[in-house]
Amino acid sequence: MKFGILGAGFIAAVMADTLCRMAQQGETGAELYAVAARDIGRARAFAAEHNVPKAYGSYEEMLRDPAVEVVYIATPHSLHYRHIKLCADHGKHILCEKPFTVSARQAEDALRYAQARGVLVTEAIWTRYQPMRRIIREAVESGKIGEPRLLTANLGYEMTGKQRIILPELAGGALLDVGLYPLHFAEMVFGRPDEVRGLCTKNTHGVDMTDCITLTWKDGRVANLTAAANAVSDRYGVIYGTKGYLMVDNINNPQGLRMVDDTGRLIEEIACPPQLTGYEYEVRETVDCIRRGLPECPSMPHRETVHMMEQMDHLRAQMGIRYPCEETDDPA
Repeated sequence: MKFGILGAGFIAAVMADTLCRMAQQGETGAELYAVAARDIGRARAFAAEHNVPKAYGSYEEMLRDPAVEVVYIATPHSLHYRHIKLCADHGKHILCEKPFTVSARQAEDALRYAQARGVLVTEAIWTRYQPMRRIIREAVESGKIGEPRLLTANLGYEMTGKQRIILPELAGGALLDVGLYPLHFAEMVFGRPDEVRGLCTKNTHGVDMTDCITLTWKDGRVANLTAAANAVSDRYGVIYGTKGYLMVDNINNPQGLRMVDDTGRLIEEIACPPQLTGYEYEVRETVDCIRRGLPECPSMPHRETVHMMEQMDHLRAQMGIRYPCEETDDPA
């Protein structure tokens, strides 16, 4: 299936590299075909650097190309809601970079809109599609660390020089950009929590630069999560049980895990299966589901996309953060 990339930034380049590598190893399901940027010069430069056959100087122009079958949305997340609808209007299937939108209301409206037009749409939260998700779950369920009771996870990068991070009109802040990864990690291990609490520190524009989030479950389990847009973290996720603990190296793209018993002895170490970039799994599942006529991908069903947006809406309400771009076309 021919992929068009909407946007020509860093994440778009990772997807282009992924599709090229998939083709180089003989995979025929997904083909890198086109890129669109807001000016033709940038699109042509991206196409030349990443071996993209077609370059377009507007998003609408690429979407009018009947050869484009799937669109990967790689624009700033403040634009995702509009761009999902724009792609659906042109009958294109959609793989949208995280966060899916900036609010649950936008997510629900965009999903309804796409479904009404008969196209698949799925959120590209890559850790949901990767095999390490299953490997981590199986390791926890093996009982080697006992009954899991506590979880910690963190993700932070220094990104204060990026406009999309520091400005509310671009839905900036740590939560939507990196905070969703600890949230996904915790829920992939423990399931949906019974209570969510969050605190943050803000920049002068009023968006969160650091987040401290606590999830609790009625059975006593707790997850303590940290995210930052102004500091580099170790990116570890740790699951603590009654007999030991399990450490995951890089919750943003898990590269392996180690299980340690209550004496500090290493029980087992499991490496991440070889990967191209880590994006290939979401691409393969998207193509497979389109061919099967499904409206969503099982690794990241629509209900989970909406749920995670609801969690972040709830946290933003506690933190006192609103975005000018939260509006929807639905007046309800």
